[in-house]
Order: sequence, then C-alpha cells, then structure tokens
Amino acid sequence: MKKTVLALACLFSCVAFSPAEAAWQPQLAVGLVAGQEVLALKLPCKSQIFEGNSPKAALTLPAGSQLSITHGGSHFTVNGKKLNNSGEGLFIKAAPEVKNFVFTWSQKDFRGIAKVMVRHGKLALINMVDTEDYLKGVVPEEMPHDWPAEALKAQSVAARTYALENRKRHEGEGFDLCATTHCQQYLGSKVEKAAASKAIEATYGEVLTYQGKLINAFFHTDSGGMTEDSENVWGTKLPYLRAVEEKAKYTQPWKKVLTAERVASLAGKGSHKDIGDLKRIELSTLKIGQGSNDRTSSGRVKQVVFVGSKGRAAVSGNDLRSLLGLRSTMFNMKMDHKQVTVEGYGWGHGLGLSQWGARKWAEEGKSYRDILKHYYQHIALKKLY
Repeated sequence: MKKTVLALACLFSCVAFSPAEAAWQPQLAVGLVAGQEVLALKLPCKSQIFEGNSPKAALTLPAGSQLSITHGGSHFTVNGKKLNNSGEGLFIKAAPEVKNFVFTWSQKDFRGIAKVMVRHGKLALINMVDTEDYLKGVVPEEMPHDWPAEALKAQSVAARTYALENRKRHEGEGFDLCATTHCQQYLGSKVEKAAASKAIEATYGEVLTYQGKLINAFFHTDSGGMTEDSENVWGTKLPYLRAVEEKAKYTQPWKKVLTAERVASLAGKGSHKDIGDLKRIELSTLKIGQGSNDRTSSGRVKQVVFVGSKGRAAVSGNDLRSLLGLRSTMFNMKMDHKQVTVEGYGWGHGLGLSQWGARKWAEEGKSYRDILKHYYQHIALKKLY
C-alpha cells in the first residue's frame, strides 16, 4: 500500500504539467545554501546527474533516491561514487520521461534543476528554475493567498519584475538571487497556493517598464497612509517611485517603548557622538502628506535631534529605523522622564507597492493594472514572454 501511495505521489509531482509551463521563459539561478561540507538531497522523481555541461549523464537514479554529496578538490563524491569537478559543478535533472521535476533539500521541494558547486572550498546548492515556477514559491510568502485576486495579480507582476531586474544581484557568488528576504522569500513548491498560482498564470510574462526598461519594482507591507519618494529612502530619484496617497491613512499602527539611556546610547552610535544623558527630543508632529524641515512630503522622519547633557546630535530617520528596530520611519517620538515612546504607522520602507494598500484598492474594485499604475508612476505593463 505504501509503495502504491509513493508511486502515485511521484506520478502527480513528477509528471503533471500545464501548457504554459512548456513555453519559453527566463530561467533564474537561486542560491539556496552555501558553505556546506555535505549536501543531502532527496529525489522524488527519476533523475540524472551530469558532470558540468557534458551531454551524457554520469548517473541515472530511480525515484526515491537519497544523495549524500561531498567534494575533494578535483572531484565530487555522490553516494560513494567519484564524479568529475570541472569547475562547472554538477547538474541534477529530470530523466527524459519526467515532467515537472522536483528535488528535496532541507524538507523543501524545488522545481527545476539542482546545481551543486564548490565555492570557497565548500559546497553550494543552486536552484535553476523557470521564472513562473519561481514566483509560485514566492508570491504566497509575500502576500496571503486568500486576499483579493487583483491584489495577488499586482503582487505577481511586481515580484516578477523585481526578480528579472535584479537577476544578477548575486552574480559574484555564482547565482542570480538568494532565497531570503534580501531578494525575495522563496520556499519552493510546498508553499504553493492555488489562488496565488492562478494570479501568476493570469499575468503570465507581464512586467513593469519605464521608457522600455524593467523597473526596480520595490514593494512593502504597508505605507501607513502614503508611499515615499525614492530619494528619501535610497538617495536616488527614480521617476516611477513617487509618493502617492492611499485609500486610508494612519494604517498599521505600532508602538515601541525604550529607556532614555538606551536611546541616548543608540543616538550616539548613529551620530558618532557621546551626548551624555538624554534631556530632550526635537521632532515635529506627524501629519501624513505634510512635510517640514525634519519630515519628507509624506510625513516620514528625515531626522531627529537628540539633546543631551554633553551636546546634541542629529540622526536620520532611516538610521533610527535600523538602530531602534522600528517598523517604519513614519512615527512620532516623545520623552517622558526616563522613558521614550515611539508611535508610528505602516511597515516597511514605503517605496512602490503597498501590499495592504493594494488589498484595499482591490476591495474597492480596482484592477491589478489600476493598482500597479497607482503605485508605480509613468510605467507601462509589457508582456515580456
């Protein structure tokens, strides 16, 4: 009975495929892990291992195989068998009769090809995966799958554009993107959700462009009520990343309380000054959509001045967000005796698409195209493939 169930599971995961998946699309190299002495992989499907770009398989393995991979300079050792290390690595692929191949690492399943390389004397595992399959392991981690379909479609286009625009972000490490939030959270096929996959398929190959080129489609959890101009976050002005108002303001409220001593210490770290005991905090009151000398036009903090017994120091809002572990730079700050209270709104850097904002617009009946053109100015939607 167990053998029958295993066979049926393998048939489903290793053979079923859709017509869209058969069409050409860009392939991404996603770094899953590095710095390993031993790599342990499971192969639910019948597989083949190739030495570099060799057209002939060095090993053919039955479905259900488990691999233990090590290396020793000029060779890899796979389950005790030595394979050549040409510098191009090992490629673990589907056997010719298998469609929709998956491999398993660290209890996660990944579509595409497993590439094993030696980097700095240790093993690295890279997933060579088609863009649309990659997105199916990303979008459900970036946005809840039970949100409105138009919000999921907007997220799908933004995530696809971001991935393709940043595809050489880790080129020096031998892959395009990492699998963490530094690029986009990617957890493989086990996290796939039908609603998210449907949104990805509905926008198949669609990307955002500005003057014919892919944009850097930043997105974040919630803007708090208004997104931000790019130069106020990254220092570079981008015509398509302009501050825009949301359907609702003062959203996703949060609060953090710290001691005055801790704040003074961190302010000193951020300004490279010892201000002594904290006496006063200088920051104007937040009004979303209204700027001032110490706030951007959206209301986010440009800088806070801390006055202490040994002097004063100005710290930027972006630095404070990092130093104090704040959700955003849209906040008020006040001191009462030896306690500092920070109260703010939103979650994230505030650039580009606000995910909670997209949900609200979708609930109001806006299409994903409308949502994207709201958050990314002067852009065009293009079908890349």
